[in-house]
Amino acid sequence: MRWHPILAIVLRQFYLMRGSPARLFPLVMWVAVDILLWGFITRYLETVAASGFNFVATLLGAVLLWDFFGRVMMGVTTAFFEDVWSRNFLNIFATPLRISEYVAGLVLTSILTSSLALVMMIALATTVFGLSIFAYGAMLAPFLLVLFLTGIALGIFGAAVVLRLGPAAEWLIWPLPALLSPFVGVFYPLSTLPGWMHAIAYALAPSYVFEGMRAIVAGEAFPATRLAWSTGLAALYIVLAAFFFARVYRHAVRTGLLARYSAETVS
Repeated sequence: MRWHPILAIVLRQFYLMRGSPARLFPLVMWVAVDILLWGFITRYLETVAASGFNFVATLLGAVLLWDFFGRVMMGVTTAFFEDVWSRNFLNIFATPLRISEYVAGLVLTSILTSSLALVMMIALATTVFGLSIFAYGAMLAPFLLVLFLTGIALGIFGAAVVLRLGPAAEWLIWPLPALLSPFVGVFYPLSTLPGWMHAIAYALAPSYVFEGMRAIVAGEAFPATRLAWSTGLAALYIVLAAFFFARVYRHAVRTGLLARYSAETVS
């Protein structure tokens, strides 16, 4: 794998944002709205609840982590959608660019954009609501890694779905984080879920992240076993998503799908 083509994909995204600053708006604005909204909700809950429960660390921390996951996924899919919207696939794949390099460029773009969003979210949650996210120190890193890997895998999967079904399928991709959130227990323990949802929850790596974070906030031991299992699941997601994207790409090339790619549904 060569670095120059990968960096070229990232550079293209940079030029797009520099030429259209409006593209920077969704990178930070929606996560900022989420942090402010949930921050004030947690502040209100702490004023009316007498249990001593730490709503800021539990709820606002969960929002921060889940928004990070969503931003990682959207970093991949949005970079891919830019090529969909501009009908740029033939130009890109007419070059000696390998599909692995193209996907790596999307992933690197997501790393940069999601890092910007994460810094902004942490700064806002810390300065406005006093969320001491750095109090957890190195323990936070593996949780972020699992969410990052899962978000990358979901983003690659979403891009493959759109590549196969056509641009109209992008509306199937935007709601994916919201569809997963009830199963991973972002705001509540998995024990509150009905039995049939447990099997799905245990197959999703983020569920172990939020269970583990709640355990740490409650003063329990670091959930090393849960994190090891969730990291393995997230790595498996990456492999499966990359394999799926490669299969879809080969199908698109073999059937001439790329040449017929347009703003309408592709059969």
